Amino acid sequence: MSHPTTRILAMLELLQAHHRMSGPELARRLEVDERTVRRYAARLDDLGVPVLAERGRHGGYRLMPGYKLPPLMLTDEEATAVVLGLLAGRRVGLPGQATESALAKVQRVLPAALRDRVQALQDTLGFTLAARDATAPATEALLTLAAATRERRRVRLRYRSWRGDTSERDLDPYGLVFHSGRWYVTGHDHRSGETRTFRVDRVDSAEPRPATFDTPADLDPVQHVTRSLARVPYAHEVEVLLETTLTDARRRVPASVATLTETGGGVLLSTRAEHLDGMARMLAGLGWPFTVRRPDALRDHVRDLARTLHEQADRRDR
Repeated sequence: MSHPTTRILAMLELLQAHHRMSGPELARRLEVDERTVRRYAARLDDLGVPVLAERGRHGGYRLMPGYKLPPLMLTDEEATAVVLGLLAGRRVGLPGQATESALAKVQRVLPAALRDRVQALQDTLGFTLAARDATAPATEALLTLAAATRERRRVRLRYRSWRGDTSERDLDPYGLVFHSGRWYVTGHDHRSGETRTFRVDRVDSAEPRPATFDTPADLDPVQHVTRSLARVPYAHEVEVLLETTLTDARRRVPASVATLTETGGGVLLSTRAEHLDGMARMLAGLGWPFTVRRPDALRDHVRDLARTLHEQADRRDR
């Protein structure tokens, strides 16, 4: 935050979001000293925004009760960032209805000149990333889990399995992860006694409980979710030795697809697959020499793919 006007607007946003804030806290959040905070409060008052300064041990700054803030104020850069974020949200699988309504509201409160420029961006912007259909969770469940994760508070979940079976369980939520159009929560499941991953769209209800917990210092929710998804049981267990480096393999093979382990001969790819013909196509597309360790049936699918490609290469236009 380098420009004073930007910091003044940021102070207004902070006072809008919080009932009261102390001078030291505002100074810390705005990255200035307390004397500058007092100047910002006076400047806001000059602009017609009544900021009340309260002295004493529990004093601080707050907006006058009943004061209604002016319409949304965004710089060109801020408006562009908001619109780009909402447009990108369509592509990664964020709920479409909420994204569309939020975009409409932002555009409605922008000044006319800026609104036209932002609309031009929306009309002319193209994406190389294909749109993804989202599996949207219930908003109340998502927000409850987010608050519980931040406060390290246990929640009681009513959860539906992929078979449709319903269960109740207590969960210590460690983190929320958005991956491939779905929301996941990972945490300690008291029913199984293990760290588990659950799809949030299958959570029928989430109720905060009095108990609190400590999050393991070495746990990374994103890594745990992607590794859990890579271990989802399928029909075939696959192990293939890739003749490449671990760094290059990680660039091409997502953690949610397979587990990669560096070995003397290259990188061992371990995963489970429902269809071996798809695994054969994936291995061919990677472009590295490889050795199938298991299952032997995967070798037949690689040979079938090679024959198909050979036949395609021999075709001629008629």
